[in-house]
Amino acid sequence: MLMPIELPPGQYRNGTDLQSTGRWRDASLVRWHEGSLRPVGGWEAFKETETAGVIRSIHAWRANNGHRFVALGGPASLQVYNRERQLIDITPADLAGGQAIGRQAVGYGVGAYGRGAYGSDYTNSSVGLDATIWSIDNWGQDLVACSGADGRIFYWARDETATAQVVAGAPTGNAGIVVSDNRFLFALGANGDPRNVAWCDREDYTVWTPTATNEAGDYTLNTSGNIITAVSVQGEVLIFTDNDAHVARYVGPQLVHSFERAGTSCGIIGKNAVEVVDGTAFWMGVGGFFAYQGGVVQRIQCDVSDYVFGEFGPFTGSHVHAMRVSEFSEIWWFYTSNLDTENDRYVVFNYDKATWATGALSRTAGLDRGVHPYPLAVGSDLVLYEHEKGFVPFGFPVYAESGPFMIGTGDNTFTATKLYPDERTAGEVTATFKTRRYPNGPESTHGPYMLHSPTSVRFTGRQGRMRVDGVFSKDFRVGIPRLDVQPRGKR
Repeated sequence: MLMPIELPPGQYRNGTDLQSTGRWRDASLVRWHEGSLRPVGGWEAFKETETAGVIRSIHAWRANNGHRFVALGGPASLQVYNRERQLIDITPADLAGGQAIGRQAVGYGVGAYGRGAYGSDYTNSSVGLDATIWSIDNWGQDLVACSGADGRIFYWARDETATAQVVAGAPTGNAGIVVSDNRFLFALGANGDPRNVAWCDREDYTVWTPTATNEAGDYTLNTSGNIITAVSVQGEVLIFTDNDAHVARYVGPQLVHSFERAGTSCGIIGKNAVEVVDGTAFWMGVGGFFAYQGGVVQRIQCDVSDYVFGEFGPFTGSHVHAMRVSEFSEIWWFYTSNLDTENDRYVVFNYDKATWATGALSRTAGLDRGVHPYPLAVGSDLVLYEHEKGFVPFGFPVYAESGPFMIGTGDNTFTATKLYPDERTAGEVTATFKTRRYPNGPESTHGPYMLHSPTSVRFTGRQGRMRVDGVFSKDFRVGIPRLDVQPRGKR
């Protein structure tokens, strides 16, 4: 009898192994598109130039004359690629340096003032020091930016001979910034108050003192959390703390902005862990994923959350970076696993199909195509890459492995003798099968088999799983392969 191995798109990796029956369970560098499994696009260096330190913030924009720029924020640097792809250093001369990686806080003076016994250190505590993250945005065709370690707001007017300059009169000690659709520059955690939001006069980021004739102002959020970041979402500003989310809406003079809590227990895990797609904000929180649309925060059902958060590295939430790939309706979150100190893993949400995928790839910051023809992402090797270009380079494993499959309820053994691959697979993937007699029993491996039509195989078990591996750094498609199996009874 022919048994089709027909698996729906996306992975399921929660709970036990048997709970992923009939699904893909493990994968890397693949996606499900137009009814088939295929590799993700490859990548090539945007420019063979190393950045000044690890990059955790990236922003691209186009000037009025059509010139394209890419800004990159490091722990103690601010750099820009110009239209000739030359890397220009625009770091303010007196910029306060910061943390390259998130780590456990150690020693006297760490943590909030007054916490714990006088003179004690936090060597054995759970207090963490975040990596330094820049907030980068546009004010028209100019750049505005704020380093979390420095706290001042800078601007750069595209003068390639000059460094970024301090915005006069702006608050200091800020956690970050965002520019609203209504042309207000918001200072987050303004003047060192972790719950305060200040904004400049409309259309003038040099005016921050409120008067009867301008629209500058500030507001202290009613929250127990600390402000982390904010994004513009269809005329609103969505503000994230480590506990909850708040929305600011422009209402005009005299209040200027109204504020209300949009959701609780939905705090964001890091400053760059959010992406906005057509009026919906998606973000990674501590232990889950969330979306904001139409004034409401909802938790997103995640089919791989046990795996992602079960391997999440300690004190590395600030490393998380969200990157949209609009061509395939995806949001990628790069994160650090407990096996590394730098981003080495990713999780992908397809927001059209509501499916999930995981994999291994080291990227510290990235953004979608738009200003440039390809998505851009920075590797831990300090090189900026163009993604979805060509094929995955040789040496990066491209694979997908199913959960268990069985005949009926799995009480009968079976023997498989042939595999009939689906089209466009021969010579571009191999197939490996793994069998068990019991869910927690020892597993036997058979293959890998180079695919032909048909492919001779031979293995016996009560349950099996299939793994497909891409070879030769090529494109491939895997649809619905079929196994020729014969039931052999209960022994």
